[in-house]
Amino acid sequence: MNWISSVVRPKISSFWTKRDTPKNLWIKCPETGEMVFHHDLESNGWVVPGSGFHMRMPVPARLAALFDAGGFEAIPTPQVVQDPLKFRDERRYQDRLKDARAKTGREDAVTLAKGTIETLPVTVAVQDFGFMGGSLGMAAGEAIVTGAETALASRTPYVLFAASGGARMQEGILSLMQMPRTTAAIIALREAGLPYVVVLTNPTTGGVTASYAMLGDVHIAEPGALIGFAGPRVIEQTIGEKLPKGFQRSEYLYDHGMVDMVVHRHELRATLARLLRVMMHQDPPQDGAVALPSPETIPEQASEDPVEAMADNSEPAPAKA
Repeated sequence: MNWISSVVRPKISSFWTKRDTPKNLWIKCPETGEMVFHHDLESNGWVVPGSGFHMRMPVPARLAALFDAGGFEAIPTPQVVQDPLKFRDERRYQDRLKDARAKTGREDAVTLAKGTIETLPVTVAVQDFGFMGGSLGMAAGEAIVTGAETALASRTPYVLFAASGGARMQEGILSLMQMPRTTAAIIALREAGLPYVVVLTNPTTGGVTASYAMLGDVHIAEPGALIGFAGPRVIEQTIGEKLPKGFQRSEYLYDHGMVDMVVHRHELRATLARLLRVMMHQDPPQDGAVALPSPETIPEQASEDPVEAMADNSEPAPAKA
């Protein structure tokens, strides 16, 4: 083999070799079609800089951006029966759970954490729509109840970020039973005089909206979030009429008194801190110093392409409870 075949030809061939690039290197805004570099999107809190469209925020980034200096302590939740009904449709429910856990790196749809927001201790629950559409099952219900019990034991406010398609159809009546269970836990918080604040993100629908997501002392919605029980298409088919523009979106619900405020994600942390201090009858920090999230604590890359997560939800639509 001479130098032409061993050196020159490989160098020439390398010009036509396709290079591997990350799937989410550039992300398209669903609203305007604008292409955004993923690092720019992450550094802007998963808000498209040009249009202001709020993409779904990964759970680790959400928690890191919320707590002081990005530090928090994860709260473990009790184990539940994995597949109580031995459910199977096109695939086994156990296989769907395995795929969702591999995809998100979490045991189920709700993650619990505790930390401080502007020095005020807070218990937080975050639903992950990437885990089977954030559907409410036994594990998610147990996590929400555990979060309420933790807030009661530590005498802290309870903040919940809701994002769900409804009850988890694979668990049947056991899923629907989580609605009264979580409602009872929220009532216990209210009787103890502890604040319960709900942040409604895109989307919050079905049995979640019909239970703990609409029982907050204050309801904050992110801009453009879809919030309702049944989807707009189902409602249109049922009543046989065209719905108003923006129906079931945050701004529409604010105008009609269903949510208390619509807050941009960049202002959410400060808004929550101000509300919780008032509700807990606490003064602001005396020195005025607040530990902001450090860039090192916010994950640089999500575990999945957020556009694919919005557009390609392979899970069956959860039953609307």
